[in-house]
Amino acid sequence: MINIKDFCDMEQFEQIMSNWAKATGLATVAVGADGRYISECYNFTEFCIDLTRKSPEGCRRCEKCDREGKGVYFCHAGLIDFGIELKIGDEVVGSVIGGQVLSETPDDEKFRAVAREIGVNEDRYIAALHKVTIRSEEAIRASAELLGQVLNNYINAQYMEKHNKQIIGKLGTGAKDAEELVNRIKEKTVQLNTVHGKQKILALNASIEAARAGENGRGFAVVAGEVGKLSDFINDINKDINKLVGEIDTVVHKMNE
Repeated sequence: MINIKDFCDMEQFEQIMSNWAKATGLATVAVGADGRYISECYNFTEFCIDLTRKSPEGCRRCEKCDREGKGVYFCHAGLIDFGIELKIGDEVVGSVIGGQVLSETPDDEKFRAVAREIGVNEDRYIAALHKVTIRSEEAIRASAELLGQVLNNYINAQYMEKHNKQIIGKLGTGAKDAEELVNRIKEKTVQLNTVHGKQKILALNASIEAARAGENGRGFAVVAGEVGKLSDFINDINKDINKLVGEIDTVVHKMNE
């Protein structure tokens, strides 16, 4: 499960939410994929936060709306709320919810009935209701969609930035390791070339010795033995080279993961 707080600059994230709430007069809060709050509550009304949600029954209904509400909708108490999904690609990583506004002058009697149902003082409920901002449903919908678009663009940019940094880090480490291995191969190659040169000299000396010794051939035998030892040494170096090449393949594979 992707956690927004693991990759996102939450100070900037909350600044976007705070500025939006001040500009629109709507309330908002963000929750993660697990449904837990990941931001402060901005512009929450007395009607909602101090009265409706302080009632056990009201809180139960509010939380149900938070979980199930999508787009712009009327909450259980009669205010307009919204719920916009936050996604990284196609994966839902949370949502931004809020609203807490009216689309028209409220019918007090309907809200008094809600107050009785959730066990809240009716007069306090109506007094708080009259402080709630009134916005057209069209303006509320446009504001909610705008906040969702801005936050989704922001968290996707933040996620890609962190992901790209991780890739670059792996590439940098892999490239450095590969360079070190290549240098070691070059060193081994130099040794191999030196051995080849010695083999040629010994082969030449062996030919001269054989010509001089005639049937005796003792010197040739000694030289031939040295040539054999050098051949074994070359074989060992070749094994080292093959091992290094295998390590390079591993590094390259990790860089491509």
